[in-house]
Amino acid sequence: MLNGKRIGFALTGSHCTLVKVIPEIKKLIQKGAEVYPIISFSIREVDTRFGTAKYWKDLLEKITLHSPISNIVEAEPIGPEDMFDVLVIAPCTGNTLAKLVWGMTDSAVLMAAKAQLRNEKPVVVAFSTNDGLGMNAKNIGLLLNMKNIYVVPFGQDEPFKKSRSIVAHFPALPETISAALEGRQIQPLLYTGSHSNFANEK
Repeated sequence: MLNGKRIGFALTGSHCTLVKVIPEIKKLIQKGAEVYPIISFSIREVDTRFGTAKYWKDLLEKITLHSPISNIVEAEPIGPEDMFDVLVIAPCTGNTLAKLVWGMTDSAVLMAAKAQLRNEKPVVVAFSTNDGLGMNAKNIGLLLNMKNIYVVPFGQDEPFKKSRSIVAHFPALPETISAALEGRQIQPLLYTGSHSNFANEK
């Protein structure tokens, strides 16, 4: 299903989950997909204890063989040139989630999403946010009702320490993408595995 598919893969600033996302990018490539990285300002510019901006940019280019799309100007042709079969946002922070729902376009990632939706093509979202069951809960509800949006199954990562925090079950990403390409949302949407499976995901 993924062989020969063009996947725009957008990463936003949940730096602690990048280590969980990179293996999924490799899986997509192993399945024959052509992956084009897209990065937010935070990934492009911010050094953290999880790695420098240069480290992540170089790693993405090495894995995908494509230089990351990193600003609005570079992302703008995605729509007119119909560049991708599917766009993935993983990890998707609460900030990006809120802006996506309310139609704001102030980053390469959000421009890519706007362009993909303009073309009536699927956008797959993998949450990683500390307020998914708090301030952003209403935005998740709105997102779930948006046309051409598909969500990677998610759950609480640390329910007794961060009760409003949610994170996607990233190993389900390839299956979610395949289903989205068929116009289907995989189920169950709420990940019901052991909480230990989410340890250190964000």
